[in-house]
Amino acid sequence: MKIPGKVAVVTGGGSGMGEVVCRYLAEQGAKVVIIDKSENAALRVAKEIQGIAIGCDVTQAAPLEAAFTSIEQQYEQAIAIVVNCAGVAPAKRMVGKEGPVSLAWFEEVIQINLIGTFNVMRLAADQMIKAQAMDDNERGIIINTASIAAFEGQIGQTAYSASKAGIVGMMLPAARELAQFGIRVMTIAPGLVDTPMLQGMPDKVRDSLASQSLFPKRFVKPAEFAALVGHVISNPMLNAEVIRLDAGIRMQAT
Repeated sequence: MKIPGKVAVVTGGGSGMGEVVCRYLAEQGAKVVIIDKSENAALRVAKEIQGIAIGCDVTQAAPLEAAFTSIEQQYEQAIAIVVNCAGVAPAKRMVGKEGPVSLAWFEEVIQINLIGTFNVMRLAADQMIKAQAMDDNERGIIINTASIAAFEGQIGQTAYSASKAGIVGMMLPAARELAQFGIRVMTIAPGLVDTPMLQGMPDKVRDSLASQSLFPKRFVKPAEFAALVGHVISNPMLNAEVIRLDAGIRMQAT
C-alpha cells in the first residue's frame, strides 16, 4: 500500500512510540489521526503534524465508535491504516509481601492492552471492508503492537505478557477472516525500546539490559519501530506474521 493520501489512525499517538509513528506517517504524506486517552497530548502532536486529535479511551465501545464515525466524516474517506500503540507495561508479582495481587489490577492490564486493541480492530475492519479496493485489491492494514514479553515474559509480567500474547494469538484468525476483503493484519513485537522509562534508569542497569542483545548491543530506537511500520504498510506480502524488533535478545527471568 502506498502511504501518501491514506487516512492513518494511530492509537497511543500522543507520546512514546505512537507519537514517533504519527510523525513518520505524516512525513510520508498520510492523513494522520491521533487517538490518545490524553486529549492534550493528542492535540499537541496533531498541531505539529497537521493531523486530527481525538481524546478517547480505547477500552470504551461507544466513544470509540463515535470517534471512527467522526474520522470518516471529516476526511470523507475510509481509514486505510491502523497502528495500535496504546498500552501499559506495569509489573507486579502474583504474590507479594502483602499477599496476592488484586484481580482488578490484572483485569485492567488485559482491558487496556488486549481488549483495547480488539476494540480498535473491529471498528477499523468494519470501515475498511466497505471501502473501495486499492492497488493489489487491498483495502487496509492493521498493525498491532505486541512485545517480546509475549514469548519470554519476565517475573512480574504475568498480566503484561498475557495481554501481549493475546494480541499475537488473535492476529492469525483476524487475518484469515479479513483476507477475503483485502485487509492485512500484522504484529510487531519490539524488544527494549529507548523510551523515557528506560532513559530514566541508571547507566549500570541500562548497560546490563542492552548487553543481552546479540547485535547491536543497544536499545531499539523509536524511529526504527516507525520505519518498520512504514515497510510493513508498503510491502503487500507481509501478512499474518509477527516481526520481532529486538536485535536477537531473549529476555531472562529477571
